[in-house]
Amino acid sequence: MAGNLYVVAAPSGAGKTTLVRLLLERKTQIRLSTSFTTRPARPGEVDGREYHFVSVEAFRAMQARGDFLEWAEVHGNFYGTSRVWIDAELASDNDVLLEIDWQGARQVRSLFAEAIGVFILPPNQDALSARLDNRGTDSAEVIARRLAAAEEEMRHVGEFDYVIINDDLNQALDDLCAIVRASRLRLEAQRCRHPALFSRLMK
Repeated sequence: MAGNLYVVAAPSGAGKTTLVRLLLERKTQIRLSTSFTTRPARPGEVDGREYHFVSVEAFRAMQARGDFLEWAEVHGNFYGTSRVWIDAELASDNDVLLEIDWQGARQVRSLFAEAIGVFILPPNQDALSARLDNRGTDSAEVIARRLAAAEEEMRHVGEFDYVIINDDLNQALDDLCAIVRASRLRLEAQRCRHPALFSRLMK
């Protein structure tokens, strides 16, 4: 299995979604796992693109069948990641990126010890508050709740391998791309891609 599994987490408003989108535009061998969720679609979101939107009943049925690699409840909604799809992509030498929260990341790392954890932080609390406010999609009450949740989420930064401070978007994107490039050059990954060469060299 030569593909890498990346787990990217961040508090709401840190810029994770934007960074992941820009990374996917640059790196063709990365596949974004499309999670299943019970939350309603936001304006502009398309079923099967941003998320697979399902009912709570359907989600619980999938959970009971063991369909999820990980699942979590976030802000009162359920999110889950397909196990079968990830296994197939990694076996095909494609990198897979999971855009999930720290709870899901912890579950994934317990099953995939080799998963690469990346946590994205805002430069400070004021910047985070401003980004949430500038979305214009949430009420003041919801923003306050998200800020409180962000404080708790950021306490788990120590569980990740890499930390990116998203103060400058271009720099943060370069940092994320550097992590991906370096990871694909690790010894075990290269041995999987070039077995004949390494078999001769490492007899």
